[in-house]
Amino acid sequence: MVNDLTTHPHKHGPIRFGVIGSGYRTGAFVRIAERLPDRFTCEGVVTRTEARADEILENWQVPAYTDLGTFLERHPVDFMITSTPISVTPDVIADLVGREVPVLAETPPAKDVESLRSLWSTVGGSGLVQVAEQYPFAPGNAARRALLDTDVLGRVTWAEVSSTQWYHAVALLRQMLGIGFEPATVSARTFTLPVVDPQTRAGWAEDLKVVDRSTTVATLDFGDRVGLYDYTDNQVRNPVRANRMVVRGTHGELVDDHLTRLAGPKTPLESDLRRLRTGEYLDFEAPDLYQIGDGAQVLYRNPYYGACLSEEDIAVGTVMERTGHWVRDNAEPPYPLASAAQDQLIALAIKESVRTGTEVRTDAEPWAR
Repeated sequence: MVNDLTTHPHKHGPIRFGVIGSGYRTGAFVRIAERLPDRFTCEGVVTRTEARADEILENWQVPAYTDLGTFLERHPVDFMITSTPISVTPDVIADLVGREVPVLAETPPAKDVESLRSLWSTVGGSGLVQVAEQYPFAPGNAARRALLDTDVLGRVTWAEVSSTQWYHAVALLRQMLGIGFEPATVSARTFTLPVVDPQTRAGWAEDLKVVDRSTTVATLDFGDRVGLYDYTDNQVRNPVRANRMVVRGTHGELVDDHLTRLAGPKTPLESDLRRLRTGEYLDFEAPDLYQIGDGAQVLYRNPYYGACLSEEDIAVGTVMERTGHWVRDNAEPPYPLASAAQDQLIALAIKESVRTGTEVRTDAEPWAR
């Protein structure tokens, strides 16, 4: 059992985790634990070299090891996070599952369809693997999903995501459409178009030179529901390329945070999802997100209010905390390996359709059964 206390002794107190890998995402996991010490304890990081271990200890102030076995002997954890390159992630997951350690794996869990099938064959039956797909748990997306659950749009038939890429965007499309493992017919094209690129992961650029960036557009036909994927390279960090989400149903439409619905004969109504934030003019609280509502009801409340986290970190923290409760309390799994494998399967179909210029159909895979 995942929540067997002989393996996971920390039934109470902060959720304890370790991280394998020391890249960009690892910093987020460590930072969230620092900001929420009553919820999380980062027991340490496992990395490849002694030099990197020394850097982790100095910069992040957490224990660092180069040997997984030694780390696990000294630090009983609720679960391990894999923050590793995609080329090695399946092997790292399999190693942890072989040690009966619950896993929260980096996205995506494997690089291609054959690797996904192999990973599922190796660990799928263990019930020990979740995946750190955070975007369905982002405050705005969680609020939209809560609104859809009220059936205000009627039967949802269409969703469009233009904000994040590949498997992340597919996860959002599936969330908004209520899609599980249904087959999809994918048709995609890529266009190269000029745009300024003023910001990257490294920060703001001084040079505002116009560069060519690829825009990929794809339709995902699930039969009775359709998803539209639209992403321009580096869009997630480009302030001149807005994020968009559209959800359409039989009785209404949600465009980003603006709702249009038919309440009855001759009665179209409009409303907006609004964020209540603290720390703005003449509010003496720290800047933070408190809740999101539609004027009639609260659709989302920040579980970490007071920690002043970014919405990205709120989403990641939510996945981490739900993984902890899944391990300790046999709670609902936050994002099972099967769901993440399906996201990657469809993302790979988008790439294949671009490459071949033809439609690509996904069929039921072993994780869908």
